[in-house]
Amino acid sequence: MQNFKYQIFTSVIEEQIKNGILVSGERLPSIREIKEKYKLSITSVQSGYDYLVMKGCVENRPRSGFFVTIKVNEDIPEDLPTFSPVVSNVEFDEKVKHTSKSGKSFEQISFNTAAPTDLLVPQKLILRKMQEVIRKKGASILRYYHANGSEILRNQIAARATKFGCKINSEQLIITDGALQALYIALASVTQSGDVIAVESPCIFSVLEVISNLKLMIIEVPVHYKNGFDVDYLKDAISKNNIRAVVLTSNFHNPTGILISDETKKELALIAQSNEIPIIENDIYGDLYFDGERPSTICKFDKEGWVMTYSSFSKTLAPGIRLGWLNTGRFFEQAERLKFSLGRSVAPIFQELMIQLLHENSYDRHLRFFRKQLEIQCIKLLNALRLYFPKECYFHKPHGGYSIWGRLPKEVNMPDFYKFCESQKIAFTPGDTFSYTDAYSHHFRIIFADRITSESIVRLKIIGEKVQSILDENL
Repeated sequence: MQNFKYQIFTSVIEEQIKNGILVSGERLPSIREIKEKYKLSITSVQSGYDYLVMKGCVENRPRSGFFVTIKVNEDIPEDLPTFSPVVSNVEFDEKVKHTSKSGKSFEQISFNTAAPTDLLVPQKLILRKMQEVIRKKGASILRYYHANGSEILRNQIAARATKFGCKINSEQLIITDGALQALYIALASVTQSGDVIAVESPCIFSVLEVISNLKLMIIEVPVHYKNGFDVDYLKDAISKNNIRAVVLTSNFHNPTGILISDETKKELALIAQSNEIPIIENDIYGDLYFDGERPSTICKFDKEGWVMTYSSFSKTLAPGIRLGWLNTGRFFEQAERLKFSLGRSVAPIFQELMIQLLHENSYDRHLRFFRKQLEIQCIKLLNALRLYFPKECYFHKPHGGYSIWGRLPKEVNMPDFYKFCESQKIAFTPGDTFSYTDAYSHHFRIIFADRITSESIVRLKIIGEKVQSILDENL
């Protein structure tokens, strides 16, 4: 389904560039030719070409037309991390303090909060629908709802999942107080203190905190730029260890932005089934794809209930809407008991709000513009990073989600780098917080949820020049 009129031709051009049908320097059809061929207005065609120029795959040559540009080299060698067989959280508690030691000041430009900002939150829509819910439901939203959540909402979530091939039994769904509670319930349902689990690496620090609180041991499975989650590494780990669960993000992994292929998702589902090891799948970013169709989940290929998928509406609507969900699969009874012990029910007003938004299709209409704005933010930030930082640096291009994964050369002293960023009032998330190890000491995560302004671009330029001066000193 096309989200914008111009995508009827921009998607064709992008696909032809990707497949080598259109090559670097080749002239593209004129605005008038595209207008006639696709029956579009001149404004729509111009918007489409502006979009392709912004993405960097097309350039506009004055009085000559539009041409395919030279593609940026994405084949940067990555440093493959070496992990210990099994690790614990010995130093992690100290590392994670980097993420919360100070709040955002008024002058600070934040590239470290993976949540919708005022730029992205549909405030008018949410407040209007909440008022409608209050008028319609009255005092009933002040009472307890079912501990597992509204039956209507669970049915809606299950119905949405079928659109991307995932069959979920709504009776095995549990509505949770956000995604982290869903993860906690899933992990606590299938593990005990001291158990070993496999975790994607790098891994978002909030997930590592849950694992730490449950006193679990982990094996870190690398996520690669090209192929994503390393299935062969996981197979080897399973053959040598008593792994009780696997935790990973299937779509637009945080922090790398990697999207796991359907082939890998299918293989992971088979690994779970053949080894009887539950996979706990984070699909919180699945709705935030930039191009094409909504990606599938590992759950789609699960035949025996070994995959527990969880998600939340906090990343797609507003961070204050604490409403997530967990597909429990074959572990429903354990998960239901745990959910009940953590609280009677999720706030009824949030459940009724989502019921309203999903019923009226307002949520999907919102997502259409939300995704486009995120993509524009991503392109602007990625272009600035590649322009102003030295060529020895690497910034991975995501195709959805919130984050860009950056890597600086070994010559850069990272504590000094972060201090300089702080002096420029820019905040990134240190790579150390994404692992129990020091495998990502020269990496950092950049979030593009906030507005990219001329001031933020200037500050990025100053930081990039600082990195270049460090490299020059080491020549």
